[in-house]
Amino acid sequence: MRRIVAIVLAVFLIGGVAAAVVAGREEQDKSTATKTVLGVIGSEKAEFFADPDVVKALAAKGYTLKTETSGSWAMEGLDLKGYDFAFPSSQAPADELAAKYGVRQPLPRPFYSPLVVLAHRSAAAVLADNGLATLPAKGNGTLRMAPYLKAADADRTWQQLKGAERHGELSGTLFISTTDPTSSNSGALYLAAASYVADGGRVADGTAAVNRTAPLMRKLISVQGAQQTSSDAAFRDFVSGVGNPLVLVYESQVASLLAQGQDVGDLTVLYPDTTANSDHTVVPLTDEGRALGELLGTDPELRKLAVRHGFRPQGTSAEFTAATAAHTTYLNQKLTGVRQSPVPASKVLHEMARRARG
Repeated sequence: MRRIVAIVLAVFLIGGVAAAVVAGREEQDKSTATKTVLGVIGSEKAEFFADPDVVKALAAKGYTLKTETSGSWAMEGLDLKGYDFAFPSSQAPADELAAKYGVRQPLPRPFYSPLVVLAHRSAAAVLADNGLATLPAKGNGTLRMAPYLKAADADRTWQQLKGAERHGELSGTLFISTTDPTSSNSGALYLAAASYVADGGRVADGTAAVNRTAPLMRKLISVQGAQQTSSDAAFRDFVSGVGNPLVLVYESQVASLLAQGQDVGDLTVLYPDTTANSDHTVVPLTDEGRALGELLGTDPELRKLAVRHGFRPQGTSAEFTAATAAHTTYLNQKLTGVRQSPVPASKVLHEMARRARG
């Protein structure tokens, strides 16, 4: 009898252990299961999402991310059926997409980056000697937008600037290389800031306002010839030593390069005294897309990784300031002396870009 009871108890015990193992496996499967989320993003965020640490941090929260790149304004022309989110580089194209797909507000805005102008030290020094820039430090300074726009409107050449004759690479018309404003966010924001300054500190609010600055905006774009559709390509060209002496990019691209410990040579970062911040804005097309967008702005690990890639998280400057403390030679951490210009409504900015492109 005792032997029978022992056998029965052993069976129950083995069954209980097996059930516990199965339950444990099910729970483990649930904790490691990931949802695959598909999004279209601006090219300047491609390295962030490809970072193995970002992939790992998202997986820990249950997400596997697949992305494709596009110019921010070009996203409006894409068929986003089947996508979970779009992630342009500023709020204006994001609002356009949200209206098109009936997405409820508010839209998640996890991080931002100001626009900056890259110059080699020789070009920055010539600008400063001619009153177009100030250089309080060796690696960064301020581009004076009003004098620069006046020079651009007058078709000034580098040869007309004192001191340029000592630098053979500085020749031809003075201009800043930008991306195509009809398809790319940074090019469009450049026009937004330039038109604001050119029109006496007024944000363009309609056709009449666009008309007032259209000739100058046309000059700023037409002098460039063929334009890149991606700020990432323009940035890489400059770093490799080719292209125009002055190039408009995102601060995040510079900060990321510095964080990697790469040699930046004689790079000088000029912060326009009037600029437009690029608020990277998620347009959720599904519930998973919205959850992901909110996670990017709230999860401490993902915020830390965003800073590592040069972005400024929304809500506080402490994370960015601490992470870039070793790079203040090149970065204006507190954006001292930089004024944020309002950005025209999407419809107005589209018209401005179209007119500028001719």
